[in-house]
Amino acid sequence: MQVETGAGELRSLQGWLRADPEMRRSVTVDVHCGVPAPGEMGTALDVLELVTGNGWSAASFVLALVAWRQSRPQRPRVEIRRGGTVVVLTDCSEEEIERAVRSLETPPTGDEGGNQ
Repeated sequence: MQVETGAGELRSLQGWLRADPEMRRSVTVDVHCGVPAPGEMGTALDVLELVTGNGWSAASFVLALVAWRQSRPQRPRVEIRRGGTVVVLTDCSEEEIERAVRSLETPPTGDEGGNQ
């Protein structure tokens, strides 16, 4: 599973998830920094990659993500990719949170590349 948001925010989110006792037990969190392709201007996409293990809870993950987002001064847009499924958190309304949890509890579609 991958989480995308502003490059400067990813390290903060990584630290937040690693500090959460439940997430620390069930998720491995790594930041992967992209490199622009030859001839491209700007920076490539930086991604927070999560590998989930036993005891992982979609609801706990989404709530930890929402809590982190609410702690940020500018509340960044967050995109979660799992296989072919994409979930976007913009306002973190109850409906958006429920949709994110349902999407993450549903078996993934598309190529997972070995990650959950």
